[in-house]
Amino acid sequence: MQKSILIPKPVVIGIDIGGTKISAALFDFDGNFLRKETKSIAGKRGKYVGKLVAELVLGIIDFSNKSTYDLVAIGVCVPGIYSPIKKTVWAPNIPGWTEYPLWNELTSLIKMPSVKIIIESDRSCYILGEVWKGNARECTDAIFISVGTGIGAGILSGGKIISGKSGIAGAIGWMEIEPPYKTKYDSWGNFEHYASGSGIVRSAIELLNKSNNTQGLLQNISIDKISSHHVFQAYEEGDPLAVAVIDKAIKYWGMAIANLVSIFNPEKVILGGGVFGPANQFLDRISKEAKKWAQPISFKELTLETSALQTDSGLIGAGYLAIKTIKDAHHVK
Repeated sequence: MQKSILIPKPVVIGIDIGGTKISAALFDFDGNFLRKETKSIAGKRGKYVGKLVAELVLGIIDFSNKSTYDLVAIGVCVPGIYSPIKKTVWAPNIPGWTEYPLWNELTSLIKMPSVKIIIESDRSCYILGEVWKGNARECTDAIFISVGTGIGAGILSGGKIISGKSGIAGAIGWMEIEPPYKTKYDSWGNFEHYASGSGIVRSAIELLNKSNNTQGLLQNISIDKISSHHVFQAYEEGDPLAVAVIDKAIKYWGMAIANLVSIFNPEKVILGGGVFGPANQFLDRISKEAKKWAQPISFKELTLETSALQTDSGLIGAGYLAIKTIKDAHHVK
């Protein structure tokens, strides 16, 4: 009787590098989690963060080698910009990652030439995650707008991710929503200044500094302690200052969506990130604002939704990035 030959199952690793933690997971080609691990990087910087990424990857590789798996690719989601030319990462939330040589570092540590390593921005991974396992399944044209500490857009057009010459495409925080230009927008742009999580805080502080009113939730919190959570809470309590801040953010989100819809004609726009969350309640108002400004035929073809994957969108997107790269290389659908 012949012994059956066990063929190793092809798998990939997805890595999601955030501002405070790193998650890594082993996926099969059906999108099942085979193993998942997370490490905190709060307060860490530079090469120490790179070392933690490598430790996570090597640990999952060790697990894969002890199982009946064949690792074929690693997809990495980074919180900023990846330059495919320089193979470096710019991640403003990680000190020391201005031109960090992540691809070279992982390649030299892993020492597996047959395993492809692909790095993409978090915004691109978010939309890939939604295409694979979320609310953009079967879409060829969709946009993920991530609203957290900053704002970015992952853009899928004609089934392909738009990254631009230097990997910067989708940096919509710099979108000009409301002129005139002011120097305070230099570091992150007009849109992000008012409508990101940190922008909502900035906007609240600007109004607090101008206000003589001593009543309300925000007025009773030390300015350096205010968070976007406090602003949303104050909004629920009817604080006029918080209402003004959130109303402005809703207007900005709607106008930004309208601009993207008019340019790219997507099937779906998906809102995610830490602010959505608490801002999910405003989806109808955002849609009404977008409708005012968008190309009307394109807007009628649009579905506006919030993320189905929440905090796992980047990790799942990184896994799909790896799988998609392998399938594209072998012309497999």
